[in-house]
Formats: sequence, C-alpha cells, structure tokens
Amino acid sequence: MCHIPVFCWIVATILEHMLTTDDKGELPKTLTDMYSHFLVFQSTHRNVKYDGKKETDPHWIKENILTLGKLAFNQLQKGNLIFYEEDLKECGIDINEASVYSGVCTQIFKEECGLNQDKVFCFVHLSIQEFLAAVYVFLTFKNSNKNLLDEQQSTFITRLLWTIPEIDFHRTAVDKSFQSKTGHLDLFLRFLLGLSLESNQNHLRGLLTKTRSSSQSHKETVKYIKEKIRENPSSEKCINLFHCLNELNDHSLVEEIQRYLSSGRLSREELSPAQWSALVFVLLTSEEEIDVFDLKKYFTSEKGLLGLLPVIQTCRTALLSGCRITEKGCASLVSALKSNPSHLKELDLSNNQTEDSGVIVISALMEDPQCRLETLRLSGCRITEEGCASLVSALKSNPSHLKELDLSNNQPEDSGVKKLSALMEDPQCRLETLRLSGCGITKKGCASLVSALKSNPSHLKELDLSNNQPEDLGVKKLSALMEDPQCRLETLRLSGCGITEEGCASLVSALKSNPSHLKELDLSNNQPEDSGVKKLSALMEDPQCRLETLRLSGCGITEEGCASLVSALKSNPSHLKELDLSNNQPEDSGVKKLSALMEDPQCRLETLRLSGCLVTKEGCSSLVSALKSNPSHLKELDLSYNHPGDLGVRLLSAGLEDPHWRLEKLKFSGCLVTEEGFASLVSALKSNPSHLKELDLSYNHPGDSGVRLLSAGLEDPHWRLEKLKLSGCLVTEEGCASLVSALKSNPSHLKELDLSYNHPGDSGVRLLSAGLEDPHWRLEKLK
Repeated sequence: MCHIPVFCWIVATILEHMLTTDDKGELPKTLTDMYSHFLVFQSTHRNVKYDGKKETDPHWIKENILTLGKLAFNQLQKGNLIFYEEDLKECGIDINEASVYSGVCTQIFKEECGLNQDKVFCFVHLSIQEFLAAVYVFLTFKNSNKNLLDEQQSTFITRLLWTIPEIDFHRTAVDKSFQSKTGHLDLFLRFLLGLSLESNQNHLRGLLTKTRSSSQSHKETVKYIKEKIRENPSSEKCINLFHCLNELNDHSLVEEIQRYLSSGRLSREELSPAQWSALVFVLLTSEEEIDVFDLKKYFTSEKGLLGLLPVIQTCRTALLSGCRITEKGCASLVSALKSNPSHLKELDLSNNQTEDSGVIVISALMEDPQCRLETLRLSGCRITEEGCASLVSALKSNPSHLKELDLSNNQPEDSGVKKLSALMEDPQCRLETLRLSGCGITKKGCASLVSALKSNPSHLKELDLSNNQPEDLGVKKLSALMEDPQCRLETLRLSGCGITEEGCASLVSALKSNPSHLKELDLSNNQPEDSGVKKLSALMEDPQCRLETLRLSGCGITEEGCASLVSALKSNPSHLKELDLSNNQPEDSGVKKLSALMEDPQCRLETLRLSGCLVTKEGCSSLVSALKSNPSHLKELDLSYNHPGDLGVRLLSAGLEDPHWRLEKLKFSGCLVTEEGFASLVSALKSNPSHLKELDLSYNHPGDSGVRLLSAGLEDPHWRLEKLKLSGCLVTEEGCASLVSALKSNPSHLKELDLSYNHPGDSGVRLLSAGLEDPHWRLEKLK
C-alpha cells in the first residue's frame, strides 16, 4: 500500500490532523482504523467548509454516506471502477446533485468527462470504493439485520423472524472473498472484518443505531479464518486472510513464526501448513524490503522453496544454492516466475540436483521475451551437453539481457562448450561473465570459444576456465584472442589448467600487444615455476599493464621468482592491489625481497596472501619494517600456516599499534600461536581497535585463557570486529562463557563467529544459544 500515492496522501492527511490538533487519540495501527479516521475527517471538513458548521458539530450526513456506499458496493460486485448516470440513479443519487457530491467531496468521489463528452464518475481510488462498500454492508447488517452478501439471509421474513449471528455474516464474507478468482473483494473483506471491532465502530457513531462487539463472535471469526488458512495453505488468498487477522488484532500465528525467526530455530522446525502461510506473510510484510532472498537463511530443502514461492516472486535476487532442488522444484519456480518474469534479475541454483531435465524447465523461462534475468548461476548441477543445448536454444530466442552465466563444476565437456560458443558469436549476445570452471574442457573446447569470441569479442569481461585441461596448447589459442584489440577481457582465471612456462610465454606475448584491459589474472595451481614468473614479470613492468590482481598460489615459486616480480613491480608499482603467493616456497629470503617492494611509497598493494610460504619470525620482522614505512594501503594480510610463533605475532602486533595501519583482515590460522601471542594481539588492538573487521586465529593453541584475553578486547566499544574465527583452538565451556560475557557488553558489531572443532559441550552451546536470543546481538552466522 505504501507504494500507492493516494494511500500515502491519506496517511499524511490523518497524521497531520492528529499531530497538529487537540486530537490526542492513539495513532491508527490498522488499515480500517486509518480509513475510518479519513472518512470522519473528510465529513467534518466538508461540513465546516461548505455548511459553516463547527468541527464539534455532528459530522455525518447519513444519506450521503449510505448512497455513496451503496454505489460503491454495487459497482464493486460488478467489477466496475467507472460509473454512469444510470448507475447513480439506481442508488438514489439525483443526477443534478452528483456535481455536489463531486464538488464538496472531491477527496472521495469525482466527476469527469468521457470520450463522447458523457459524464462519468469514479472514486479517487479503488481502496476508497472498497472501504465505503464495506461501511455500507456493515451498516446494513448492524442497523437492519440484513446480510447483503447472502440473498437467503436478506429476505424480509428471515430478518423478521431471526437475528443473523455475526459469525454467520463474517463467514459469508470470507467465503465470498475466497470464491472470487480476481481477488476483487480482498480489501473489502479486510475493511468489513476490521469494522467489527468496537474501536472502529466508535468512529461511525451517528451512522450506527447501536454499537456492539461480541468477544465470542470475535473469537469464532478468528478461529474460522485460521481454519481457512489451514485448508488452503498454498493459496495466495491466505496472505489476505493474515491481513484480516491483523485487522482483528490477532497476531498469534505471526508471533509464533517471529519467535522461530529470532531464535534461529526455524530451519529445524516442522512447520504446519498454517505456519508456512504465516512465514510467507511475515516475510512479505517485513519492514525490510526483501530485494535479495536467500533460501538458506530459512530452509535448505525443496519443500522450503515450494513454501516460499510467493516471497521469491517479489524479489530481484533469488539465492537458492545448496537446497536440494530437483526438476520438480524448478518447474514450480518457473511457473511462479512466469506471472511476473521481468522482475527477477539474478537466480542462483548452484549445487542442486536440477540435472538436464531441470535446466530444460529453466530454459523455458529464459526464452520468454518478458524475462529480464541478468545473472544465472547453475554451478554443480550435473548439467551435460543436453542441458547446455537447451540453454543455448532459449538464449538465442532472448539473448540480450543475460550478462552473467555460471556453469562451473558440471559436465558439458567440449561438445557442450561448442554449443555455448554458437551463442557467444551471436551479435545480440551481451554476456559479460562466463564461468566454466571444472567442466572437462580441453584445447578443443578452448578453440571453439576463441573462434566464437573473435566474432563477437567486445562484451565479454570475465572468463573463468579454471580446473580444466586446456594446458599450454589451449592457452596458446586463448592468447590469440587476448591480443585482438577488440577484446575487452578484464578478468581471466586459469587456475589448475596444467600451464607451464610455455603457456605463460604465450599469454605474456598476447598481453604485451593488448595490455591495458586485463585487471585480474589467476594462474594458481599451475607449473610456471620461477622461469614462467620471470616471463610474467616482463609484462608487469610494462607501463601499459593495468593488472590489479595477480594470483600465483601453488606455482612452485621460490626466492628467485619473488625477486623477478619485485623488480618488475618496482618499475610499475601503482596498479597492483592484490598479490597471492600462497603455497609457494619463497621462505624468509623471498619475503624480505617482497618487503622491499612494500616500503615503496608508490606501492598500492591492499591484499597480500602468503599462506603456507615457510615464513618465520624473521620474515614477519621484514614485513613489519616495510609496513612501518608505508602502512596506509594494506588492508588484508594472510600469513596462515607459517611458523611465526608467538614471537612473530608479537612483532606484527607492534605494527598493529601504529594508528596509520589500516589492516581490516588479518589471518594467522595454523601459526602455532599460544596464549602469549593472543595477549600481544589484544594489547595492540586495544591501542588501534577501529579498523580490524576480520580476524582468523583458527588452529592455534590459545586455550580458554587466550580466548579470555581476546574476550576482554571484544568488550571494548571501539572494536569493530565483524568476523572472528577460532576453529580448532581447544576452547571449552569456560572460553564460551568469556565470549558470551564480552558480546553482551558490546553486542552490535560481530556478525560471524566460528568455533568449529572445539569442546564447548552442551553447557557452552546453551550459553551461546541464549546469547543469540539477545535482540542486540548482530550475529548472522555461528559455527
């Protein structure tokens, strides 16, 4: 409703009136309450403005309200929004007086000229028509014992001999609304049931001959609505019934679901059909607009997908990875999305059991010309050449919207890639990101891709072929594409592709011809060794090279390779922002050479990863010395699985005390750090606490005493730590108690806490669970 301008105007009108006058009543909390206030305000305003009455005078012109209400109800039943002179005559409205209605009640009813200069009439918004219709039906029932929704109960004899029970009146209204295929009575029903509350009837004093509200009738109505919800759990009508319960001030089902949500127990509960409907209602009416919907936050099953389809229909990004979705789930999803295919922009179905049959179903959505999907992720879905063929066929029909396609960790192999290549060469194809990691692609598949991209090279910006078998020959073919001046590739990932020095030479030669576009290059887990790195270094020193990210993890690099890189980067240091040399053998001597680069004021490196590089306290000392000279750029440092020990950590801690250091992520996993090292870190972070957001100390030996020291730091309100990883740190119940106590003092920043592979016991888990129920805790992930 808040997206409807007329409703916003009504709310603003009422709030302005209540907040600027002596009206000290409680602000409206339901739709019926709001519209009742509005009707009173407009009637009073009309009397003061046109009849010269005072605001305190009786404000109702009963005949006007009833005739307008009758018109509203009669036309609502027919589905009419525009009325003609004969419609007004049927309701006893004099044509000559119609202009008076539209003149003095312009905020409710207006008169216009049609195409043939005939006078036509309408309410300023359908919701006002629905409210007046509900007021008319309600007043007729209360004042005349007449149920306008049931002809049998409206006969004169029936009304004379029998007082219609209010619950029968309400049941008729609910059933009538449920029978409507168009939903044209949904809002009418909400207003009608809302008017049964005595608080809303008080607004209508002067129109009602008597006000009465039976608590028993109210309970029976609530019970009947809940029965309807249980009988029709998957119906969209249920959402409206929850709105009706809200109008009746019954929130029991919703509050039950909200308790599950706040406690984090939802995914472990076996929900009843009514609870499923309540969950959908809670999510759809949440104050936070669900632009991005992540199913794993609630359930990791196909049943969860089917139950929450109405929510997915409203979001722009649907994250459904790892939820055991099959072809059946895909079919239901596509059926739901076809009602509004242009809304969804991103769909992630990775790591499910969709297989080719599910992809064929998804393809039917993709070929819909109304589909505006920009990102589709299907990694790890057991897709073969057949599934690729379906996707390609669909995208050829509607190629211009999709910008990102992820088919990693499937089995399309070269034949499937050949079909994808046919799509890529289509000039209408606007694909910018293509991920095919782990797809069984050889040099043959690379050749197909290159041939296609040479025909249409200018759109693709990211290509991921990691964990395939192109080897040097396949890379040579890719290099031919890279040297094309029309090629705009910015990210190239070739991790684990069997590339040696020869493949590096081909890439370097191509990139020297066209160096300015590539910003990210990943050659991790290949065999270039120092000789290949030496060739890459020749590229890095080219002033035209704009590479910002270079990943060379697990490439057999020693001190010699580091020396080549450092020499090149000293010539052209200002572009590189991320360097990953993890799982190589530079040792302290190589790190010493890297440190010489780090202290260069032109160096803009923000991320340095040296995990598993045989670094000791000596290497740490070199790094700290360099960062003291040029501390302000580095934001992430990974020294995991090295041997700095407590002494190395103490050296780094001395650097962390420097207010010019801007480190946001620090990883020391598996570094033989004990309580002593933890004490050094905590002391340093107390001096300069506000920058660090992620700290990984997993697989060390602090024990509970070290965790207690860390907890004392977490109590500091200046700490901004969002992620803390203490997996495998010998933490028991005592350590958990320290952490919980600290987080109670400063609960608002930490979002992720990893205590995997420790020994908290049941009591430690209970302490953490109790903390999770604290509304001030911001923890989103607890392991």
